Amino acid sequence: MLDTLRRIVQEVNNAADIPSALNLMAKRVRDAMGTEVCSIYLRNEEEQRYVLMASEGLKQEAVGHVSLGLSEGLVGQVGLREEPVNLEDAFSHPKFHYLAETGEDPFHAFLGVPVMHHGKVLGVMVVQQRDVRRFDQSEEAFLVTISAQLSAVIAHAHASGVLFDQLDAGGVDLPSFYDGLPGCPGAAIGFGVLLFPAADLSAVPDRQVEDVSAEIARLDDALVRVRQEVRDLAERASKSLGAEEQALFDVYLRMLDRHALPAEVIVHIREGQWAQGALRTVVDAHVRNFEMMDDPYLRERAADVRDLGRRVLAQLQSQNRRHIVFPDDCILLGEDISAPMLMEVPRERIRGIVTTRGSRNSHMAIVARAMGIPTVVGAQNLPLKQMDDKEIIVDGFRGRVVANASPELKEQFEEIIAEEANLQAGLEKLRDEPAETLDGVRIPLQVNTGLMTDINRSIERGAEGVGLYRTEIPFMVRDRFPSEEEQRVIYREQLAAFAPHPVTMRTLDIGGDKSLSYFPIEEENPFLGWRGIRVTLDHPEIFMVQVRAMLKASDGLDNLRIMLPMVTSVIEAEEAQHLIHRAWLEVRDEGLDIPMPQVGVMIEVPAAVYQARALAQRVDFLSIGTNDLTQYLLAVDRNNRQVASLYNSYHPAVLHAILHVVEQAHEEGVPVSVCGEMAGEVGSALLLMAMGVNALSMNASNLLKVKAAVRQVKASFTRQLLNEVLAMDNGEVIAAYVDLQLDKAGLGELLRNRKALV
Repeated sequence: MLDTLRRIVQEVNNAADIPSALNLMAKRVRDAMGTEVCSIYLRNEEEQRYVLMASEGLKQEAVGHVSLGLSEGLVGQVGLREEPVNLEDAFSHPKFHYLAETGEDPFHAFLGVPVMHHGKVLGVMVVQQRDVRRFDQSEEAFLVTISAQLSAVIAHAHASGVLFDQLDAGGVDLPSFYDGLPGCPGAAIGFGVLLFPAADLSAVPDRQVEDVSAEIARLDDALVRVRQEVRDLAERASKSLGAEEQALFDVYLRMLDRHALPAEVIVHIREGQWAQGALRTVVDAHVRNFEMMDDPYLRERAADVRDLGRRVLAQLQSQNRRHIVFPDDCILLGEDISAPMLMEVPRERIRGIVTTRGSRNSHMAIVARAMGIPTVVGAQNLPLKQMDDKEIIVDGFRGRVVANASPELKEQFEEIIAEEANLQAGLEKLRDEPAETLDGVRIPLQVNTGLMTDINRSIERGAEGVGLYRTEIPFMVRDRFPSEEEQRVIYREQLAAFAPHPVTMRTLDIGGDKSLSYFPIEEENPFLGWRGIRVTLDHPEIFMVQVRAMLKASDGLDNLRIMLPMVTSVIEAEEAQHLIHRAWLEVRDEGLDIPMPQVGVMIEVPAAVYQARALAQRVDFLSIGTNDLTQYLLAVDRNNRQVASLYNSYHPAVLHAILHVVEQAHEEGVPVSVCGEMAGEVGSALLLMAMGVNALSMNASNLLKVKAAVRQVKASFTRQLLNEVLAMDNGEVIAAYVDLQLDKAGLGELLRNRKALV
C-alpha cells in the first residue's frame, strides 16, 4: 500500500495542471481502494460552497456544476467536523442530501475525509460503494493519508493562482481580499511586479511577447553560455571521473543541441510565450514523462532535465534582470523576496511589498521596515501570477492585500495614505525635541541601520546615534567578502554621519535566515546551528579583518561601539574580546592612536538571559535583541507560516525575561538598550522604558511616533501600566490591554494597527 501511495502522490505532483491532477487523483484512489466512486469537492470561499471538481463514478456532466453549502449534506458534515465520516448506509443518515444530477442513487457506503492544509479545510474527498457496509480502518487510514499528502497540491494551486486560472467550471472568481501578516506598517497602491528567484522554474509566470526574434536570440545566447558551462564542468570532472561518468556531460550537451530541447522551446516562443515561460513548459513536460517511467534509470533522467532547465533559466534571468522596467508605483510580489533581490530594485519606485511566505520578523521584512516600505508577508492564498501587472492595494497595518478594489475602497485607502503622510508631517516638528516624559524622564532614541539610505532618513528624524548597525547587509549585496579597506570606507560613512553620537556596530551575523551566496551554510536547523558569534569565532580571519576595519574607520571620531551577536556563554564573550584587543593592538602598531572602543553583547537567547549578570561583569553594555529572543523563548520559527501567528512579543515570558536582564545588568552598573522590533512599537516601547531600559533603537520610520508617545505620557503612567501587565498571564490580553490604555491616554493615532479597514 505504501508503494501505491507513493506512486499516486508522485503522479499527481507531476500532473500538467490542477484539473488533470484532480482527475488523476480521483481515478487512482478509486482504483487503489477498489471502490466504485471517488469524488473531490473543493471549497469555494467566494460562494461559501463545496463544488464537485472531479469524480470517477458519478456523472461527468455534474462536475463543476453541482455544489453543496458548507453545512449541507454529508460533505458539509465532513468539513464542519474536520474529521472522517464513515457510514455503511448514507441514505439513512439525517444529514444526507440527495443530488439527482450526480447519479449517486445506487451507492450506499460512504467515506468522506477533509482535505486540510495549515488547519484550513480546502475540500472533501469522498469514496462510495453500492454495498451497505462500513469501510474498514485500513481503508479509512489510506484515504486520510492520501488527502494529507495531496493537500499541498491544492494549497499551492490556491497560492500560485492556478486554481483561478484553470477551474473555470467551478465558477471561481477572484476574491477581493487576501490576508497575511503585517510586515511593515503603511498603505500603498500600485501595480504588481512578480519577482522570482533565479533558477526557480516553478515560479516563472506566463508572459506574452511581441518581439519573437528577440526572445529566440535571448534563448540562443543563454544556450551558448550553458553549453560552455557544461564543457567547463566536463573539463574539471575529467581529472577525477572515469569515462563512464564523464559521458553524462555528453548527454547534457546533446540535450542542449538546437534540434533537441531548444527546438521545443522555440515552438512555444513562436506562439507568443516569453523565453522563460516556454522553457518552463518544455522542461515540466519532459520531467513528467521521465518520472512516469517504470525503469529507475530513466526516471532519474528527470533530474538531468530539471538541472539543465535551471541552468538555462539562470542565464535567461541574468539577461532579463537588466531589462526589467519597474513602474514608478510598483508593488513587488513573490513567494519569497530576499534582501538582495529587494536591493536590486530602485527604491524610489517601490510602493509596497507582498510575499506569500515568511513572517513579519523575516530578514526581508526587517529590511523593508528599515526602508519604510509598506509590506505584507505570509499572504498564503494570494494568486501571484494573476497579480502580475495588476493594480493592487497593500494594507501593511492589518496585513491584507486588496485586488480589484472598487472605486470607493480605493478612495478610502488613498485617504489613509494621505492621513499617514499628514501624521508624519506633523511629527516632523519633534525632530529636535528630546524624548522626555511629562514628568521629566528622558530616554535616548537611536536607529537600526544597515543600508546607506538609512543615514539621511535617520538624521532627518533626529536619531541620537545608532543602536544597531547590521554589518551583514554590505556583505549580502556582494559576491565575495569585502576587503578590509572596502569595509573601512563603509563603516567610516556611518560613524562620521552620526558623530559625536555613538554608533553600535554588530559584528558579522550570518546563519539562520541570513546567508551569503559565496559562504553557504547548509544545516537541517539553521536557527539552532552555526550562526552569529559562532561563525566568526570559528573564522577569526573574517572577524579580525572586520574589527580592524571598524577601528580604522573610527579614527578621530571615537564614537564606535562593537557588539557581539548570538552570545550564549561568557567563554564566547571572552574569546571575542581577546580577538578585538589583538586587532586594536595591531592597528595601534600601524601608527593609529585609536582608543579601545566599548564592547557589548546582544542578549538574544535564553542562555544569555540567565547569564546576564555574568556577562555584564565582562562587557561595557548589553543590548537585547527582542526578535530572536522572542523566537527562542517561544520556540517559534519566525519564518514558518504555520506558527508565525504565535510570535508575540507581549508574551509574559518575554516581558519577564527582559525585566530580568535589565535588573541584573543595572546591579552591575551596566546600561541596557533594546534594538529589536519592540523598541519601535509605541506600546512595547513605553513598557521597556518603564522597565528601566537605558536606550531604544528602532527603524527610522518609527522614531518620531515613539518620541511623540513618550512626550505625551508621564513615566509614572508607564510604570503603573507595566505593573498591571506583569500580573497578567496571556500575551494576547496584554497586547489588547496596552492598546486600550494608550487609546484612553490619547495615543490612538500612534498605535501600529490603528488604521485598518474592515
